[in-house]
Amino acid sequence: MSSPTAASQRRSKIVIGVLASCGIAVSLMQTLVVPLLPEFPRLLNTTPANAAWLVTATLVAGAVCAPVLGRLGDMYGKRRMLLVSLAAMSSGSAIGAVSDDFGAVLVGRVLQGAAIGVVPLGISIMRDELPEERITSGVALMSATLGIGGAVGLPVTGVVAENFNWHWLFGGAALFGLVEFALVRLVVPESALRSGGRFDFVGALGLSAALTCLLLAISKGNDWGWTSPPVLGLLVAAAALFLVWGGYELRTPSPLVDLRVSARPAVLLTNIASVLIGMAMFAGFMVGAQIMQAPVGTGYGFGMSLVVTGLVLLPIGGAMGVFSPLSARISRRRGPRTTLILGGSVLTAGNLAGSFLHDPLPLVVFNLTIVAIGGALAYGALPTLIMRAVPPAETAAANSLNTLARSIGTSSCSAIVVALTTGSVVQISGVEYPSVTAYSWVFLVAGTAALLAALIAAVTPSARRYAPVVPQVATATGQAR
Repeated sequence: MSSPTAASQRRSKIVIGVLASCGIAVSLMQTLVVPLLPEFPRLLNTTPANAAWLVTATLVAGAVCAPVLGRLGDMYGKRRMLLVSLAAMSSGSAIGAVSDDFGAVLVGRVLQGAAIGVVPLGISIMRDELPEERITSGVALMSATLGIGGAVGLPVTGVVAENFNWHWLFGGAALFGLVEFALVRLVVPESALRSGGRFDFVGALGLSAALTCLLLAISKGNDWGWTSPPVLGLLVAAAALFLVWGGYELRTPSPLVDLRVSARPAVLLTNIASVLIGMAMFAGFMVGAQIMQAPVGTGYGFGMSLVVTGLVLLPIGGAMGVFSPLSARISRRRGPRTTLILGGSVLTAGNLAGSFLHDPLPLVVFNLTIVAIGGALAYGALPTLIMRAVPPAETAAANSLNTLARSIGTSSCSAIVVALTTGSVVQISGVEYPSVTAYSWVFLVAGTAALLAALIAAVTPSARRYAPVVPQVATATGQAR
């Protein structure tokens, strides 16, 4: 018979594996429709501008729902909210699988985006349930799934899009979500830790409105024009809503987001660094596929098909999976702040090298992989820094806010990449492609963001380290003790 320690280790590994697979599932939703965006106007009988909302709506829904689900998880059970998120993802995927109407598919994409709360909820469950020696490695892997899923999603969706009906993308996602739902129910325990209090509906509505205005302005700035009345109006409305919302949150006894905790230097600076890390890492994801598919005549492209491009870029996802355990080991030995500085430095080096290294192919892929390694190191450290700075009862809400910060970084990166790549173009056979200069600027901006993140991490003060949560035992009456 195996010892209790060995059995506990096996159980911990299973819980980590199930939660990480859930993170990959929801992160795949972010890139699910990217290969089909040029085809959706024809497939759904809509305009290219409307088709772009199939990405924008997912981004906005994720940003809005992540902090809400995190707070609900702290109050009513993290596993319960995890199951709600997976159910939303499966429902949205099922809608897309059976629909040819643009409005219905858009609703499905909103529900898929709402599931992004799985990642911070999974991190919080790990803090509550795992042995202390397993928490750091589990959290690092869970955090890295945001990048792993996005990296492996391109080849998977590319193969399906080129060889099968597009509905299979949504049908496969629905099945994936149902499997994850069943695994969570079977394997993942519910934490007995609760924060209590009443849910802040007014705060949730205010934050949702402010984030919607901000992210719509960022994501649609290039389409509508950065100085157009709609974009300027959205930015002004976002600023006003954030100010009003902040004042309300400071006065309410049970706020959605405890701004006093979020304003602590260790938390605030880590979230600012998270925005910059999101920008620095996502740039390589966005332009890597474009570089591989661009014609050779552009001076940087390799003329690959979508499927071949995905296969060539697979090392990016693999690198994030391999190096997330290293991130955990460094954090245990040297502290997560050191890991974040190291990750930011590697991201800086990779992006700055990408600004002038455009061939040969192995060197370009190697450089993009270096960027992914830096992202894995940094992403693994961020939630650990947050967890050390907040009480256990606020873990899910705090990590949800950190996930939101990374989402703002990636959405900002998307807008910056589009602005730069459309601002400098070359024509090949009558078709416009971004120029070498445009991509050089993309990597230069990303490298600068990573450098700033590393510098912020270096000056971030050490946070109070809260004691790990001891899992509580439920009595026959259902009360924790």
